[in-house]
Amino acid sequence: MQKKILLIDDDTDLCRLLSNNLSSEGYQVCTCSDGNTGLSEFWRGEYHLVVLDIMLPQKNGYEVLTEIRAKSTVPVLMLTARDSEGDKVSGLRMGADDYLTKPFGNSEFLARVSALLRRYMEFNTESAAASCITAGNLTINVSGRQVQKGQKQIALTAKEFDLLLFFAQNPKQVFTKKQIFHAVWNEEYAFDDNNIMVHIRRLRKKIEDNPDNPAYIVTVWGVGYKFGGGI
Repeated sequence: MQKKILLIDDDTDLCRLLSNNLSSEGYQVCTCSDGNTGLSEFWRGEYHLVVLDIMLPQKNGYEVLTEIRAKSTVPVLMLTARDSEGDKVSGLRMGADDYLTKPFGNSEFLARVSALLRRYMEFNTESAAASCITAGNLTINVSGRQVQKGQKQIALTAKEFDLLLFFAQNPKQVFTKKQIFHAVWNEEYAFDDNNIMVHIRRLRKKIEDNPDNPAYIVTVWGVGYKFGGGI
């Protein structure tokens, strides 16, 4: 996927140079010369990084940064012609991810861009994978500990949710009752099959279309259970 970068700076020569250098690295670049236009373009497009100058017409860089941070976590690399520690601290406290003081070298600029994009893309990929699991018509919100079946919210107890999450994170893998007990109850297994079976039965009633012929939590006779065998 080609990364999109929004460059907001009123120095047209610098914009042209940075845009050419970024484009040569395979990035898609859009340039704006004032704060208002830059903000409008940011909300209109889907950008992976913003390179933002502090000294801008109409809205300055701090104002633009504040509005971006109110709704977005897209990384922002601030540019300034002033080598002031106070400027840098202010920008970082307001949500900037990195800072470069003009003049700067092309290699350093591209390295900063690459590092910010890499961290952002890795974080988003890991976050998306960890925060939501979809199986059939079930959606499991991991961080919110919520389960939805189609458009309907499913009310689960804490242990039922833990049990479902364990299965959903290990699809098609067969687990014995002992393995399930260790993973979900985090206790030594004492041949308490009834406890596990009661929770599975209750969970099936809530998530299965037909609890007697389950599609999600499937019995593997003589061994244990697996998730998603009939989806």
